[in-house]
Order: sequence, then C-alpha cells, then structure tokens
Amino acid sequence: MTQKVTLPKGTIVPNHIAVILDGNGRWARSRGLPVTKGHEAGAKAIKSVIRASREWGVHTLTIWGFSTENWKRPHNEKMKIFELVKNTIRETLREAMEEDVRFIHIGRKDRLPRDLMKIILDAEEKTKDNKTHILNVALDYGGREEILQAVKAIVADNIPSDKIDENLFEKYLYTAGQPYPNPDLFIRTSGELRTSGYLPWQMVYSEFYFEPDHLPDMTPEKLRAAIIDYSRRRRRFGAKDKVFHFKFKPQLTANLELNWWRLRKIPEGTKFRDYAINHLKEQFGLSTSLAVEAAKYLTVAVVSGEQSKWIKSKKTLVKFYKLIKSELKLAFEPSLAATLEVNLWQDWGAKGNVQEAAETENIARDLYSEIYRISRFQATKLAHLRVLANVERNMAERGMGDEHWDRAEDYLQKFYSALKERVA
Repeated sequence: MTQKVTLPKGTIVPNHIAVILDGNGRWARSRGLPVTKGHEAGAKAIKSVIRASREWGVHTLTIWGFSTENWKRPHNEKMKIFELVKNTIRETLREAMEEDVRFIHIGRKDRLPRDLMKIILDAEEKTKDNKTHILNVALDYGGREEILQAVKAIVADNIPSDKIDENLFEKYLYTAGQPYPNPDLFIRTSGELRTSGYLPWQMVYSEFYFEPDHLPDMTPEKLRAAIIDYSRRRRRFGAKDKVFHFKFKPQLTANLELNWWRLRKIPEGTKFRDYAINHLKEQFGLSTSLAVEAAKYLTVAVVSGEQSKWIKSKKTLVKFYKLIKSELKLAFEPSLAATLEVNLWQDWGAKGNVQEAAETENIARDLYSEIYRISRFQATKLAHLRVLANVERNMAERGMGDEHWDRAEDYLQKFYSALKERVA
C-alpha cells in the first residue's frame, strides 16, 4: 500500500501556485515514443498533482496547458492536447463539484475548437458558485496578449487616464475577482529556467522553483519538495523583514566549533559544556543563562550521537532547537531540524572523501534552508562548505595529518561567513 504523502508540521502553504507544464515531448522522444504519448503521460501526472495541492490546502492552482505560441505545433499534436483537455475536464467535473472547486479558463476564447469551448463553458457555469478552491486552466494564453486585451478593454470603456491605477487595471485581467490572483509560487517542470511570458503582471513577487524532471515524472512528492522549499523562504515584498540577523564573528565561531571537534585542544580545566556555552553565545548571541541551557541539550545530543544513541540524540536536539527558535524568533520546525541534524551526524562519519560526502549535501541543504528560512538553492553554498569541513575533519581524525584540521577550520570560517552574508 502506497504511503500517503503529507507536509511537515508548520509548513507554510502557498495560497496560489502557478505551473508551466513542460517536457512532455522530450520525455516521449527520449523513450522512442510519439509526442502524443508524452502528452498522455503528462495529463495523468498533473491530475495527481492537482489532487495533492487541494489536499494540502492550496486555494488556487493555475496550469498552463496551451500557449498562444503553441499554435505553431503540428496539427495532430494540437488536436491531441485539446482532446486530453476535454477528457480531463469531463473526468474531473464531478470531483470538482464534490470538493467545491471552481473551474476558470484564462486565455483567448475565440480560437479554440468549438467542442472544447462548449465543455469549458459548461464547466465554468456548473462550478461558478464553488469557493473552496480555484483551478485556472490557461489555454491559448499569452502574457502580453492578456495585458494588451486589458488595455484595449479599458480604452473601449472610455476610462480617463487619471482614473487608471493598479486596482482598476487588475479588474481587466483574466484573474479579475479571484481572492488570490497573484501566484505565491511558480513551478516549471523540465528544467527550463524562464517564465515564457506566464502571468507577467501577477507574478512580479512570485517565488520561482524549477523542477528538473519532465512533466510526466512530476509527482506529489516533487510538489511537496517545492512547497517545502517555498515555505522556507523569507518573503520581503521590497521591505525589510523582521527576522534575527547574525552578529557573530565567523573566524571566532569557526575556531570555537573546531575545538568541539578537537577536544584535546580545549584549554585545560575547561569542561565540555562550558566550551559549548562560549560557542553558542558567540554564534547565536544568547545570554549566559540561555547558553547554559542550550549547551546542556546540545552536549547530551552530541554525546548520544557519538554513542549511536540516535533516538535520544534526536529528542534532546528537539529541545535544543525549540530553545533557539523561541529566543531568536526563527520560523523553522524543531522536530524536522532535529531529524535532519541527526541524519547528517549519521552520515558524516561514513564519508571519507568529497565524492562520497557529496551525497550528504542534500541533507545539509535541507537543514540550513529549514533553520534559516532560505531556499535550497541559496543553501547550496553553505551545504558544500560544511561537507568539505567535515571531510577534512574525518581525514584528520584518521591520522592523515594536522594540516587537515587547518583546512577544516578554513572551510568552517567560510561556512560561517557565507551564513552571515546570506541571513543578513
């Protein structure tokens, strides 16, 4: 039985997700299949994505199925796309009524086949009073076309220029009257790094996520990854965000952490926990009392990890991260951060070189993007530097020379410099 895909507790779910459905043709050609088979596989994939988005509380989903430029494609391919759209609407109309989904077509209505427009208009009429979700289907849609038709309609309505503002202009767009007309998250499949004129007015502040796989390989799990990545981002909308900013000195913080690793270098008479207190005071700017409490949890977690008592280590790390979250007002989920941290600790010791350690960078990216609310893309540099530092640590601990400790400290310093720069 397939396990149901869920979102972690505390995930910030976007109100509106816009998707460009891309890669059907490349998916098919790479398998020696006709392009029409790729469109069939893509239609099947998007159905599961649509259902998952509703289950997770996404109010509006906009999917681009056919652009104004797609009229240049071969006739049989266009007809296949239109046939799949018709079948999908027929198959999901009952489901839309049961789940209170409103169906809305955005794009030109004068060039689509009559039988397709009849089905579209019927679906729009039957679902017009539904409010829980909106499914926008962009067919014969172009971003410039949308803006031009809005301008023409404003001119036709004889509206004087001094009456035209953003609020009025939005009333002439395809998304007029919708509760969430502007996408919070934009996803494009197939690894293409452009918007292709998709919702240019509405997407000025959207977060972008580019999925490398083609649409037929798009799954709820991959949608989940995109939503989690979105949830970790700090959205400023041009203003300053009210979050904690690091004030630590990267060189000092790196040195303190390195001495966690090299216990024999701790000054004589200094207890392990006392040394951890200094480290946490510097990195997070904690008061002495809070640093003492945090160091207690962190020390127990580290010692438990060294003894492979991972369950105990995770439970204690949850307490540590709850304290850090409460004090610094960060928005991460403590239990998820603790799980990722333990996964890293389990992986560190087994990785003896950069090639092997590269596999752990995904975990590290997730950990740093979760804690510091940055995208996985933004966390890539942090993860790579951290991996390099731990590779050098492993080499030093295996007696391969003290120069590896120096390199580890250098990578740690670069890690903390990059972290401070990214979160500032």
